[in-house]
Amino acid sequence: MAAFISSLTVADAIGSFGALLVVAAYFATQMRMMNSDDLAFPVINLLGSALIVYSLLQNFNLASMLIEGFWIIISLIGIIQHIRLRRSPE
Repeated sequence: MAAFISSLTVADAIGSFGALLVVAAYFATQMRMMNSDDLAFPVINLLGSALIVYSLLQNFNLASMLIEGFWIIISLIGIIQHIRLRRSPE
């Protein structure tokens, strides 16, 4: 275990933190602590995915990069929709 920990890089730590953010946002929605309509949900997912992409640029994996790319696009769409809905008259 010590050898594994000593082999981790800064990119691994950053990517792991990003994964924790994405999972925490999902967990918070499942526990009804956060609503998926809240702006925080896509923002946290965007940040988490961006951190994971950073780590993937150091240790590339095509399948993971595809998922994170789509996750970033979906998060950006969610942020844009949130902003549009707040600006539209009711």
